[in-house]
Amino acid sequence: MRVLVTGHKGYIGSIMVPMLQEKGYEVVGFDNDFFNGCTFGNYKISDIPYVKKDIRNIQKSDLQKCDAIIHLCALSNDPLGYFNPLITDEINHRASIKLAKLAKKAGVQRYMYASTCSIYGASKDDMVNEKSKPHPVTPYAVSKVRTEKDVSKLANTNFSPTFLRSSTAYGISPMLRLDLVLNNLVAWAYTTGEILLKSDGMAWRPIVHVEDMCRAFIAVLEAPRYLVHKNVFNVGINHENFRVKTLAEIVKDVVPNSKIEYAKNAEPDKRSYKVNFDKISQVLPNFKPKWNAYLGAKQLYNAYKKYDLNLEKFEGPKYKRISQIEKEIKVGNLDKNLRWI
Repeated sequence: MRVLVTGHKGYIGSIMVPMLQEKGYEVVGFDNDFFNGCTFGNYKISDIPYVKKDIRNIQKSDLQKCDAIIHLCALSNDPLGYFNPLITDEINHRASIKLAKLAKKAGVQRYMYASTCSIYGASKDDMVNEKSKPHPVTPYAVSKVRTEKDVSKLANTNFSPTFLRSSTAYGISPMLRLDLVLNNLVAWAYTTGEILLKSDGMAWRPIVHVEDMCRAFIAVLEAPRYLVHKNVFNVGINHENFRVKTLAEIVKDVVPNSKIEYAKNAEPDKRSYKVNFDKISQVLPNFKPKWNAYLGAKQLYNAYKKYDLNLEKFEGPKYKRISQIEKEIKVGNLDKNLRWI
């Protein structure tokens, strides 16, 4: 099977590609190289054939001979989403619809969309599941809800979309991100000795290791079509729902001589949701996660130590998506519409 991974050079994609290859899939990529040069330590990105292009400019010819698409490419978090909500909708929503329509015309059978549990946003329920009504509170989350709704309308006997609402990712990747909650807390602890909480820490957040997230996509790819067609799966583990302050306590246990500190004027985070993950484990028994928060924090700590992460690198643009984009705009490489000049 030939699988196209959009955003294959990103935080998730750089883990996804070798895992797919290990399973015997032929993998091709699609990426616009926003974050070229942002690799962490001595990690390498898999060298595969790929199209270097803005997802907004994708064409049917880019999808030739593909059997499945794993669509990861997006402005990938809330700070980027707020940068320009209209562009967020253009890239995350409208370009995803364009990709799906072209895939359908090109005869691509499977379309796996990387959605997010953040669509539950300001949940008032004790625990939400796939049938719960979304309450997105950011442009990023809104773009994901719209894409799910519009792509699902394209489903038919020849085109089968599946929507994977992943928990907040963590863990080491060649394209490390330090703007993710556990990655960020461990980085604060290692570089400063202080685990800095910028909210009151009471918000609930489900988390999942980036490798386990990839395992979920592979489980969908391996599953019979009737199990996943036009279906939605929350990606995570029930016992990996945490209050942010609990994650800070885990980091404190892992990183020697660290202590928890709250930023001045730390306020409640309106994004708070506990998520139920029973469905994915019941419907897709091949999904077998291997990580938990404690093991992930240890992995992060050991990697930061090995590659001597310091505060200057941590606070610089290299590992924070919005900061890298702003840097490229400032030096004149990107225009304000996030297109290469």
